[in-house]
This record gives sequence, C-alpha cells and structure tokens, in this order.
Amino acid sequence: MSIPTESIGSIPRPPQLLEALREFRAGRISQQRLDAYYDEAVRDTLQRFADTGSPVISDGEQTKSSFATYPLQGLNNIAEDGIVIPFADGHTRQLPRLTAGPFRYGVYAGAFVQAAKRYTTRPLKQAVISASALSLLYPPEGIVGYSREAFIDDLVKETVADIRGCLDQGAHHVQIDFTEGRLSVKLDPSKQLLRQFIDLNNRVLAHFTPEQRQLIGVHTCPGGDHDSTHSADVDYADLLPSLFQLEAGNFYMQMASEKDPEHVLAIIKDNLRPNQRVFVGVIDVLNPDVETPELVRDRVLRAAEFIPLHQLGTTDDCGFSPFEDDTSTGRDTALAKIKARVIGTELAAKVLNS
Repeated sequence: MSIPTESIGSIPRPPQLLEALREFRAGRISQQRLDAYYDEAVRDTLQRFADTGSPVISDGEQTKSSFATYPLQGLNNIAEDGIVIPFADGHTRQLPRLTAGPFRYGVYAGAFVQAAKRYTTRPLKQAVISASALSLLYPPEGIVGYSREAFIDDLVKETVADIRGCLDQGAHHVQIDFTEGRLSVKLDPSKQLLRQFIDLNNRVLAHFTPEQRQLIGVHTCPGGDHDSTHSADVDYADLLPSLFQLEAGNFYMQMASEKDPEHVLAIIKDNLRPNQRVFVGVIDVLNPDVETPELVRDRVLRAAEFIPLHQLGTTDDCGFSPFEDDTSTGRDTALAKIKARVIGTELAAKVLNS
C-alpha cells in the first residue's frame, strides 16, 4: 500500500516575478507584461514540482498575493485597517476590513486550476481560504445596512462557489486553509470562537455530497511567515477534538516542527474518524536545512505507530511562502525539501509494507 503525499500550497516566487510586481505597482510595467511573468512562474513551478516526483502538484500559489486575501482582488469595498495578527518574532500581518455589503469574491480559486491545466496533465491540488478566516473581515462595530447575519449568508455562498469551482475544474483535492483554528484558542481560551469557526466551516461543507467531501481537506498549523508562527504556544490538545468534527475527508497537519509529536499523534489517534485521512507534516518549513529522505522516513514511521496506514498521508508543515513577500526560504530549498518528502515517504511505505 502506497502512502499519499501532497504539498500544502505556496512555493517562493521567482525573483524575476517579485521584481515585476514591484515594477507594476510603481507603474513602470503593464498588466499584460506582469501577466507574462505570472504565466512563466506558474509554468516553471509546475515543471519543477513534477521533477520532484510529486504524485500531486500545484501552481505553488504563484499568482496569489497571499493565501488569505486572493478573493479580495479588485474589490472596492475593502479597507486595509482590519485585524492585526502578531507573530512570535515581533512582526505582524494586518487583515483587510469590509466597508460595505454585499460581500462577493473578486477572484475564485477555480481560475487557478484552469490556468495550471494549460501546462500540465498531472493531478492538481488547490488551496482555498476558509470561511472562518474571511469572517474576520466583518468589523466588530458592524456595517450600516448590512448585518453580520447577511454577511455570513453571503460568505457561505461565496466560499461554496470557490470550492465547487475547483472541483468543477477537476482538482484532485481542495484544501481549506484553517490556520486561524489554533490562533482562535489563543484569542479566546473559552473556545467559543473556535466553535463558531467549526460551525461556520461545516455550514460550507454541508453543501457538498459525502463523495465530494472526501476530496476536500483542511489544513491546520500555528502560522508560518518569515520563519515565525502566531500560535505555536497553543497545545494541539485544545484544537484537535474540535478540528476532527469538521465534515471533511482529509486533514493536513503541521507536525515536523512540533515539540512533542508523540503527544499530538496520540490525540489524533483518539479523535480520528474512520472516513478521515491525516496528512502529517514531515517537512519543517521554518528550518532552512533540507531534511534527508531518511529523516522523513523516520517521521512517517513514527506517525504510523498511531495512525492506521490506510488513513495516513504526508505533507509539509505549511506553505513555504504564504505571503508573496516572504522570501525567508529559497525557491530551490523549498523544492529540495519537497523532493525529500516524496522520497522519504516512499522509503517509509516500503518498510511498512515489508
């Protein structure tokens, strides 16, 4: 029995693309010229992904400004002064704020799948942002003439359309990025916010058939930006029992950088349901050193002591560059780590099947 292995999402953008983005925003090159750089970055990423031996590949989020804000592109009812998320190293990220209704996506992720299919026939995975993350766009003081209830109704419709569009384009798997799950426990130790997030995301998942939900997964990690995290100090024990209540078939979990992985794996064992698969993180994206295939193998074998083989997969802890300006990991390093994951997973499968 083989062990499936998939990436999380983002790959560092080529320097040429980052320079083109700076030139575009300074008004020195056209949208058409920028699009040519985007196309080349997508083509190169897909080819280099394939060269790692990855059975499932992606566009590495080359055309997203960030994993969280791509649906907001081109909208005129968004301000930049939303919720601030602090990271352990002192830097922050600020979410946008919705200023008026109705809420609609400016870009749907199915367009990324469609664009990637021009350059590959391999199985394609697509990451999308969660409804719970986008729910943070609505300001605490409310919006005149647009209630929070109306916003949530619109948000659910748009998130469903985002996922459905990816499936309609033939995505192998759709991954919902839920990095705010662990953070929610830090913001609200009562876990009321976490329960609201779980309920909201399940409202979205309820629009899909059981068969479709087996193609949909959820990614959790303590954040990963400029080699820092926002919620690694939150015990997974406070998140995982609720996480596995999500009606999804796959779960992609940061694990390689976890201080006590056996503790977390035991919790997974106690909460994993029969129709769910866990892709455990075997690549530490915050560590610049490239893992050896043997280290990956050993991490997989450790996970297999807790998780049945038919419910086990491997992944990276997080995306390597979830925001376009995060160059803390080199592009070559990220792809070398992915290749190590693929080879190490195959080594583990041989041991487990012998």
